[in-house]
Parts: sequence; structure tokens; C-alpha cells
Amino acid sequence: MTTVNARPLAGMILAGFDAFFDEFQLLTGGGQQRFERADWAAVHSAMATRQEMYKQKIRLLGDDAAHHFPDLQQRSLWREAKSVYGVLVAEHANGDIAETFFNSLYGFVFAHEDIRDPYAFVSDTRGRAEPTPNSAIYTEYALQLSGDIRPRLGQIVCAANLTANFVDRDIDKMVLLIEDLFASQLERGNHEQVLNARIQILDALFYRNKGAYIVGRILIDNTVVPLVFALLNDECRGIYCDAVLVSADEVSKLFSFARSYFMVASSEPARIVDFLGSIIPHKELFELYNAIGFGKHGKTVFYRSAVTHARQSSDCYNIAPGIKGMVMLVFTLPSYDYVFKVIKDRFTPPKDMTREEVKSKYKLVKRWDLAGRMADTQEFSNMVFDGRRFSEQLLAELEKEVPSLMQRRGNALVLQHVYVERRMTPLNLYLKQASDAQVVSAMDEYGQAIRQLAGANIFPGDMLLKNFGVTRHARVVFYDYDEIMPLTDCRFRSIPEPLTPEQEMASEPWYTVGAFDVFPEEFGLFFSGEPRARNAFVQLHGELFQPEYWLQLQQDLRRGIYQDVFPYTQKYRV
Repeated sequence: MTTVNARPLAGMILAGFDAFFDEFQLLTGGGQQRFERADWAAVHSAMATRQEMYKQKIRLLGDDAAHHFPDLQQRSLWREAKSVYGVLVAEHANGDIAETFFNSLYGFVFAHEDIRDPYAFVSDTRGRAEPTPNSAIYTEYALQLSGDIRPRLGQIVCAANLTANFVDRDIDKMVLLIEDLFASQLERGNHEQVLNARIQILDALFYRNKGAYIVGRILIDNTVVPLVFALLNDECRGIYCDAVLVSADEVSKLFSFARSYFMVASSEPARIVDFLGSIIPHKELFELYNAIGFGKHGKTVFYRSAVTHARQSSDCYNIAPGIKGMVMLVFTLPSYDYVFKVIKDRFTPPKDMTREEVKSKYKLVKRWDLAGRMADTQEFSNMVFDGRRFSEQLLAELEKEVPSLMQRRGNALVLQHVYVERRMTPLNLYLKQASDAQVVSAMDEYGQAIRQLAGANIFPGDMLLKNFGVTRHARVVFYDYDEIMPLTDCRFRSIPEPLTPEQEMASEPWYTVGAFDVFPEEFGLFFSGEPRARNAFVQLHGELFQPEYWLQLQQDLRRGIYQDVFPYTQKYRV
């Protein structure tokens, strides 16, 4: 029998979700106006606001529910409310995301403890929903090789309803790229299919930082080819096409885990995710939800996939390869593409900070522009593992380094606070096995990562090679955030010349060093034991050793000048 409060509670949660979703769409839908006005300050403000919106709504709803329902702390109420809520959202256009919203409120009320299927939507019981009637999210265009492609591309650009025309040479480059694509299909003998190709373009544009993206696909028989137009806006030219992407790998980089989330207005995000999955099929479902701003639901989907993988595998959790961190204990499952990071109870000297300070750094990264050079993280409370699958070495390390966060419940091992990140090859390990050409490429990437982070007003702090990873695309990404800070807070200095022989021979700095002082001349220490890497870095990015480079960059940032970072390679630029 249902308690008297189960139905009102379920109704309140669903009403709260619908109100949140409407506000989310209103903020996201302003992306076009911000882009057209080139109002980049408003773009950053909107991103920060959206990042905090979900938690604020959950907190407000939790306080309201506590006021109305005296038995809110009774799990029997939640068991029945979940049953009622499941019926309410069964036909809801965004029922899957609404279930995550229910879970979030439950987690808020019970401090993220005992999150199980009787009380929350932990397992996926809905499956992939079929498109609802009248839910078309794209416009289709016939594209015949025998005709002129130019008018069709003009239609696509005009359908974006932006406020400026595109110059002819942009259209010319688009035509050439697509004709090259068709030519490759003709060489394979796909004449009939090419003659009847179709283009499908999502009606919603994707906005991020200074860019807007028209996202679509070309269908040639059973072949799906991505088609993305990257648009920019500046005071001189107005809106123009900067690049055309027709490579799955290139589009995958656009939606990388090392980039900030898009603003894309959609009444049914699952439809957008399905479309994106067709053009970048190797992307995980949760990554696509993250990419369009639904990070909480992405977290739900990730957790479900992690549980499924754990059940279907049998290997043991082990300490991650590489140099042990001073702040984090990192472990992984060899068959899994992610690592688990736990903040140690005590940090190895000279690290001098608290667990809360480290957590604040990770929260800061969530609000920052990732610049394509910082790994996105998923944060979990009370994460449950099968303790029988932890190696003896890892168990010993956990008991030594994080006893306050570790709890055994029979076969279950519970860690109170865990970060999950994409697994990458630590740069220092990559270099040991790399060819000379790979070392040069990796050092160029390493330097570009430092520059691009700095251009977004981010200083990594600890730039040791072990704190950077190499992705499957051979990109170098930063993933250790305990010393990260705004670049404009740093004080870049030259090392003073010694005045006496005693100062010159001193083992410790004889000059005063402040908490925010940085001496770029010391960056060479990061290449200890890696002469090939150091030589390549000096050749490619030697100016990073000079304080003047950093001081000029600080001046630019303080004047509001942020460097452009393009999420695609030069060869695709118009």
C-alpha cells in the first residue's frame, strides 16, 4: 500500500525536473544570440551558470521537500515514490534524464549513502527509447553528384538562420571537400549510391567558446560520413566558415573528453545523442551526454556501464603504472579504459595542502574552459567495488594511504570519494618507448598543451611529465590538478644572480620565494633523465623558459585577450 506522501513527493520531483529542464533550455538557447553578438564574456558566464544550475535546483528542491514531508528520511517513502515516479515518467520525452534527477535528490537527502535500486533508478530498466512522434531533429537534403552542390550547401548555411552571409570562397572550399569525398566513393564503385546520397543536418547548432558548429552526416548507401561546419565570428568579417570536418577522427576530437561541454538547445537530448552516436560510433554514450551539457545523466550512464563491465570481466584492480603521486592514489582495471583516483589522507612532502583544497581545485577545473588540454572527471561518493578483485598490493596501498576513506562490507569495498578519468599513457612512460620522431611530436604537443592552457588563463603548477598523458590520437593532456591556478595569479620571475660564492654554491635558494612565484628558467628540471625530450622542447618551445613570455601573456589576459584554440587541425580550415 502506497504511503500518503509517495505520490505528492513523486509529483514534486517531476515538477522540479520540468522546471529545471525549461530553465536549462532557456539558458542554452541563448547561445545563438551570444555568438552573433560575439559576447564572449556572456558565453563564459553562461557556461559557469549552467555548471552550477543543477546542484542549485537539487538543493532548493531538497529543502522544499524536507519542509513538506516530515517522513522524507524514511526509505520506505522513497521506495514507493520511485514506483509512482516510474509510472509518471514512462511516457515522458526525457524520462531517462528525469530518473537521474530523482536519483540526485535521493542522494542529496541521504548524503549519497545506500543508493540502491529499491530506492533509486540505479539500473537501466528503460533501454533505448524509440523516437516519439513529430520528434524530427534534422533536415534532410538530397545531394546528387550530377547536380551543383553549391546551392545545396547554401541552403544548409541559410537554414542555420544566423545573421551574416558566408563569403563565396568558404562555399567553394566546402564544395571541394565534399566532391573529394564523393570521388573516393566512386573509386570504390559506389556509383549508384553516390548519385542518391543524402545530407542530414541537425536543426540545433552547437555552441562552445567562440565557435558555432553545424553538425550533420552524409548518407551514402550504408556508409555514414560526418559533416560538420565550424563557424567563427569576428568584428572584421562577421560570421564565416573556418573549417569543414568530414573525418570521424576529427569530429571525435571536437567532442573530446578534454574539451568543455557544448550549448545545444534540444527538447529531446536523447535524439541528439543518438544522431551523434551514428557519426562517432566509438564514443561512449555517457561522453555524448556530457558533451551536450547533461553531465549528471552522463554520470549515471557511466556508472551503469562501469557496473556492466565489472560484471562481464574478471581481471583484478591494480595500482596504475607510473610514478606514484604525492597527493593521489591511482588504480585501474587493466581491461577498462578509465582510472580511479583517491585523495590520500597524508600527502608526501613537499606537498602542503588539505583534502578540501584539492577537491576545490577539481571543482575549479569543472568551471574552467578545458581548452582541449585537461581531462574531464567524474566525481563519485561511496563508490562500491568487489573487494575480492583488488590485488594484495593495491589493498595494502589503500590501507596505508586512505584508511579514512575505505570501508569493508563483506565482499564489498566502499571508497567514500573517488574521481574517475579516462586512462592515458603517462607522458614520461610514453617517451621511454618512443622513437625520435615520436619524441619530437610529443614534445611539440606538450608545449602546445602548456601554451593553450596558459592562453585560457590556466597555469598547471606542477608541469612534470608524469602529470600529462598521451591519448589515442597522440594528443598530450594534463590530468593532475592539485596545484592548478589562474595564470594571472602567478608572479613570474628571473632567478637572481648570486652575489657571493656562498650564494652560488648554496644547495637551497638563497633568495626569497613567495607562494605564487614561478621561475620559468627552472622548467628544464621537468626533463630530468630525458635528454631527447629536453632537446626537442628547447627547439620547439624554448621561449617558455623566458619570464618575458609569461609576463606578456599575463598582460594580454588582463586586457581580456584570450588566445584562439581550434579543436581541429589546420588542413580542415577554410
